[in-house]
Amino acid sequence: MESTPNQYSAPFHHVPVLHAEVLQALSPRPGGTYIDGTLGGGGHGSAVLAAAQPGGRLLGIDADPAALVAARDRMAAAGLPAEAYTLHHGRFGDMAAIAGSHGIGAADGILLDLGVSSHQLDTPERGFSFAGDGPLDMRLDPTRGPTAADLVNGLPERELADLIFQYGEERASRRIARMIVERRADRPFATTADLAGLVARAIGRGGRDRIHPATRTFQALRIAVNAELDQLEAALPQAVGLLHPGGRLAVISFHSLEDRIVKHYFRAESGYGGSANPRPARLTIVTRKPVEAGEDEIRANPRARSAKLRVAERLGGTT
Repeated sequence: MESTPNQYSAPFHHVPVLHAEVLQALSPRPGGTYIDGTLGGGGHGSAVLAAAQPGGRLLGIDADPAALVAARDRMAAAGLPAEAYTLHHGRFGDMAAIAGSHGIGAADGILLDLGVSSHQLDTPERGFSFAGDGPLDMRLDPTRGPTAADLVNGLPERELADLIFQYGEERASRRIARMIVERRADRPFATTADLAGLVARAIGRGGRDRIHPATRTFQALRIAVNAELDQLEAALPQAVGLLHPGGRLAVISFHSLEDRIVKHYFRAESGYGGSANPRPARLTIVTRKPVEAGEDEIRANPRARSAKLRVAERLGGTT
C-alpha cells in the first residue's frame, strides 16, 4: 500500500490493549513469520516484528487506509527494516488469499485485535461515536460499502429492529426501530448526535445501567456496517489453516458476541468437551479462561476494561 496523508482532523492514536500478554502469547522468534490481521496503528504488530528480528517477517492487514499509514510511520520510526513488513489494505476475513498473494503459505503466529481503535472512536468524522457529532458513517473502510446512515434510513422496520437486537442485545430494539422509521419519513438521519438523541428518547435516560442509552444501538450498527461477525467467522478457520504446527492464534475481543464466537470455535477445533466436530482436533487451547486487563492498565486506558484475550496453539497434522 502506498502511504497517503491522514485525511482526518485528529492524528492517528491508539493504545494497544493487553500488549505484554499478546507478546507473551505469541512469543515471536527471530526469523519467524507473523500475521496481524487487524493491524491498526501497528502497536502490536511492530512489537511482534521487532521481537522476530533478525530475519522475521510481518504481514499487516487492515481495512482502514489511515491505520496503515500510521502503522508504516510507526515501523519506520522504530527502525524496522522495510523489507521485513508488508502492509495490505483489505479485510481480515480474506486473510488466506491476502497471505497467498504475498507469498506467505504458513505463519508462526497470528493476531486478531477486534473492534475499533481509539482513533476511530475519537475522530468525529468517522461517525463511530456520539461523543462528538459527526456524519453517521461507521465504516472501518471508508472507501467501500454502505454507511450506518444507509441502514438507518433504508432498512424496513422489522429488519432494523432485528439488527439492533441481535448485534446490540438491546431489549428496546422494536421501540427504537419504530421511532426511527417514524422520524425518517419526515427527515432522514445524517449525524451521530441526531440518532443518539432519538435513541435516548426511545429508551429514556433513567435507564437500567450507566452507559449511554444509544451505546448498544451504535454497536449494532457498527457491527452490521462492517460485517464484523461474518469477518471473524471467516477468518478463524483461515488463520488455523495458515499456522505452522506449534504456531499460535491470539484473538482480542471487546464484546460478548465476538468472544462467544472465538470461544466456541476454539473448543470445537480442540475437541473440548466431546465436540461434535468430525475432524481431528487442530488446536490446543492455551487460555482456558480469557486473559483480561489488570487494574493498572484499566486505570491508564479505560477501554481495556472489556478486552478479552484467547489463545490457541496449532497441533500437527493436516489442515
